[in-house]
Amino acid sequence: MKKYSSKRSIQILAHLLQQYGIEDVVISPGSRNAPLAIHFSEVDGFNCFSIVDERSAAFVAMGMAKSEKKPVAITCTSGSAVVNYYPAVTEAFYQNIPLLVLTADRPTDFVDIFDGQTIRQKDVFHQHSYGDFQLLEDSKEGAEDINFDTIKKAIELCFEKQGPVHINIPLEEPLYELVSELPPFPTVEKTIRHKEYEIPSNLVAEWNTSQRIMLLVGTRDYSPELENQLTQLVKNHSVVVLSEVNSNLYHEKFFRHIDRYIFNFTEEDYKTYAPDLLITVGQNVVSKKVKQFLRNARPKQHWHLDEVWQPDTYFSLTEKIEVKPEVFFSKLLKYINLEPRPYFNLWDVLRDKKDAKHEQFLNTVEFSDFYFFNKASQTIPENYNIHFANSSAIRYAQLFDFGKRRMYCNRGTSGIDGSTSTAMGFAIKNANPTLLITGDLSFFYDINGLWNQYIPPFVRIMIFNNGEGNIFKIIPGPGNANPNTLDEFIATKHRKTAEYLAKHFGFSYIKVEDELTLDRVLENFFKPDVLPKILEVNTSGKNSADIQKAYFNFMKES
Repeated sequence: MKKYSSKRSIQILAHLLQQYGIEDVVISPGSRNAPLAIHFSEVDGFNCFSIVDERSAAFVAMGMAKSEKKPVAITCTSGSAVVNYYPAVTEAFYQNIPLLVLTADRPTDFVDIFDGQTIRQKDVFHQHSYGDFQLLEDSKEGAEDINFDTIKKAIELCFEKQGPVHINIPLEEPLYELVSELPPFPTVEKTIRHKEYEIPSNLVAEWNTSQRIMLLVGTRDYSPELENQLTQLVKNHSVVVLSEVNSNLYHEKFFRHIDRYIFNFTEEDYKTYAPDLLITVGQNVVSKKVKQFLRNARPKQHWHLDEVWQPDTYFSLTEKIEVKPEVFFSKLLKYINLEPRPYFNLWDVLRDKKDAKHEQFLNTVEFSDFYFFNKASQTIPENYNIHFANSSAIRYAQLFDFGKRRMYCNRGTSGIDGSTSTAMGFAIKNANPTLLITGDLSFFYDINGLWNQYIPPFVRIMIFNNGEGNIFKIIPGPGNANPNTLDEFIATKHRKTAEYLAKHFGFSYIKVEDELTLDRVLENFFKPDVLPKILEVNTSGKNSADIQKAYFNFMKES
């Protein structure tokens, strides 16, 4: 016999989630949220996942939402458990990934009287959420109607903004009173708003009179419609499209390796290659060099296309176009001239030169992080979703061609926390296999990402372990510190490996320390197995930072 929570606020919440098609709920254990855990696990139609660590749980849910492209609910107990959600909430906020954050709380009059596990939870995510709501305790007058309207508003906002929305739920004791039957609930009339858009005539005029048009595409999910639209723009060499691996765009005329081409631009180059019309699509770009280039170039016109975010990243924003890029380009393509422009050929000559230099360098590179990324890019099966950790991993990825595989990275806040958890959440909800490529610090920082009983056997993790945060040996600045300070407090040298962690969490484990072993192992690494697999590539002591610097020095040569 099923047993449901007797709390009316929880019954209403579950009903409304079902009405809006929210099926996945990630639950972290606790007593105050036990009514939610009991109720969701008993009501038909919910997929419940138990993840103990709240920080990891929120990133797992974020990965699920990214895979499913619809909201996922997370719920935890009161107190410090709530603020452990915060890293993932900020990431979801800046990536526009829909999370419905359901935090159980003590009754409102228990706050600040030193009751156990009680903090100021109301509006705790206010700076990084699209809505903050608080339910009434069941005993309060009018609670049922007010809570119904509040929850409905919160859910619709989560869909509209495609980002995190917080519902704080004060619950009075007793918490474990259960019922065997639920009352009937009304069908909900959905009122989610959809924007209409008509392109202004002045934008068409600006396009047609611009001679140097550049589209820069940042982090975004794959969109065949957008890819087709941009293909129409480049087929006659009308525009220059710059993209990155996590832009998820694929065409031979797109410029997909920005740092290969612009890393040593001079002040004169800024003028030579500058656009007069810049159109930006998507969110964060990885390349710091392209930000430097465009901030110096100061295009006359800069349009940004996004439903939510309109950042003036390049200090030249002239048009905030609050619409999906696919909608905008479907309108624009009806009116513009797609004539060839010499600007494309200027960039194309640069690309041919730099791509040839890149291939020359690959013939000489020795075993290192650089060697590993080159080999991985050639070996990963095409049906894999690839998640890159932040720091060195995503930066190396920009230099190589991973084909038409789907690429993901937490570039909302660009932190190393949660990379593993996000990838595991994505893998749980995706039919295609998932690969995580991560550095050692990112991996060890998010060990609890593997404390997850739902990880499918086709998950693969590649760790390039250089024994430190090697990024700090690459970027300018940290090298000015004394070597001992740099190694201990910034690069944080270590001798840890993933071998025993893999065994502990039920992964197969393979370690390689040279190119011959890596080449041999990769043949079998992606073959089906009963367990997920970790491949640890030990590059410590291989001067990976010096090899990457040598690469860019080589690319400078004429």
